[in-house]
Amino acid sequence: MTLASKLYILIPTTGLLNSIVMPTFLRFTFLCALSVFISFCTSPASSTEAVQAASYTEDWTSLAKNEKEPDWFKDAKLGIYFHWGVYSVPAFQSEWYPRWMYVADRGDKWGGKIYGHHQATYGKDFNYHDFIPDFGAEQFDAAEWAELFKSAGAKFAGPVAQHHDGFAMWDSEINQWNAMDKGPGKDILGDIFSELKKRDLKTIATFHHARLLQRNAQDSTEWAGSSINPGSGSHYPYHPDLITSTNDPELKYLYGNIPADEFHDYWLGQVNEVVDKYSPDIIWFDSWLDQIPESYLRKMVAHHFNAGAANAQEVLVAYKQEDLPANVGVLDIEQGGKKDISDDYWLTDITISRNSWSYIEGQTYKSPSLLIRNMIDVWSKRGIVLLNVSPMAAGVIPEEQRVVLAGIGQWISQHAEAVYPTRPHDIFGYGLAEIKDGHFGGQAANIAYTENDLRFTLAKDGSALYVYALGLPPANTEMEVEHILGGTKDYQVKGVSVVGSEVALDWSVEGELLKFRTPAQEEMNEIATVFRVELQ
Repeated sequence: MTLASKLYILIPTTGLLNSIVMPTFLRFTFLCALSVFISFCTSPASSTEAVQAASYTEDWTSLAKNEKEPDWFKDAKLGIYFHWGVYSVPAFQSEWYPRWMYVADRGDKWGGKIYGHHQATYGKDFNYHDFIPDFGAEQFDAAEWAELFKSAGAKFAGPVAQHHDGFAMWDSEINQWNAMDKGPGKDILGDIFSELKKRDLKTIATFHHARLLQRNAQDSTEWAGSSINPGSGSHYPYHPDLITSTNDPELKYLYGNIPADEFHDYWLGQVNEVVDKYSPDIIWFDSWLDQIPESYLRKMVAHHFNAGAANAQEVLVAYKQEDLPANVGVLDIEQGGKKDISDDYWLTDITISRNSWSYIEGQTYKSPSLLIRNMIDVWSKRGIVLLNVSPMAAGVIPEEQRVVLAGIGQWISQHAEAVYPTRPHDIFGYGLAEIKDGHFGGQAANIAYTENDLRFTLAKDGSALYVYALGLPPANTEMEVEHILGGTKDYQVKGVSVVGSEVALDWSVEGELLKFRTPAQEEMNEIATVFRVELQ
């Protein structure tokens, strides 16, 4: 569908038409279409009525009744998402390119090289929206990506539906700056969701656009040129001389330069549109969700939960910091994890790359061993991992990333019984690794674990306890494992073996110690060796 023939409507939560962006000659056609739309939505067979019949109301007490930790989520252990958008075209420094390309004089600070690079490479009159025609996604293959994610061991996956830059990665009727009508000419979210569902994978859509609103137009001290970090609550820096101050009927929506009330409707409308059109199992929100009025947050969560109930889905919502009540959503800790077992299930979103969430030239990547060992630590503490990959603008996932995903998938495939159907033990484990603090709370996501670090999980049917050595233990030596026996549960050991090679080990119990002799080196795994302690 072309932009000229597509109607972009913003219907606020009051149900009244707030804004119409379209050529004048289409207004009569729009009014006729709107009357048909309203008639359809109020008919007895409408999906809206089915959603309204669900049980959740727009208050936290009601919303807390949703099962925020369904079994499928507890079992999933690994999801994959991807930062891919217009910012992938310049492929320089980070996905925050659209912000820092408008900020000079940042020196060596994060993003400080972007302004100079942009001026030298594209010139001062080249704006962010000028990159859109080059975001072609020519080689994007949703089926191939879905198969890649599944083979890596993921149980849910999906795209960054909209980053801070205001460009929607789905076929939107609300946001005219979308991947179907501009750039790729493809419904990226819709295509990947379709292929994931064919493979029985759950779906996730992540939203980062709460930061899009231009909140600093009235405060010149927060303008670009006045500070090296202007208007930190908004993605695009404001200045009257910049495109970010535009009142152009189309461009103002990309750059977020619209009234706050209109923006909040625009923000909510897009989330609801993805929920209604694509039925994600998880909707996930980046930081700055606290910039959205609470009444809109309640409406958003209620709509998602009610739509899930109408579709017989067990859906959940994920958030960062304290942006939603803990009894309503699942907490996500960026690039980090808990330092101990949590009472609730939680998420951590981590990168496969070392330098940026999006693809950049010269990107370097973490090894499968580093990622897997840190994942095991997360699983042992009641956490779930959301791993980010970084496609190139043309729709290619680089070979270096594929190698890492293949390594993760191979390890998980060999140790699947010790991954998916597991629950935490009384204690997550112990060891010698130096635990460093993360930048966003908890511990960092790149701890250097070794075979001297042990982690535990328990089969959810209680038949086995798994001991993970986060490295390759010495062959044919005696291991002494603490914290299995003598805890809150009276475990009785029936046998010890190696997951993957299935070799049985000699073992004994001495007081509260479990002792067993490790096998030959080839019977173990250099990334992480898992010992199965059979229980009775």
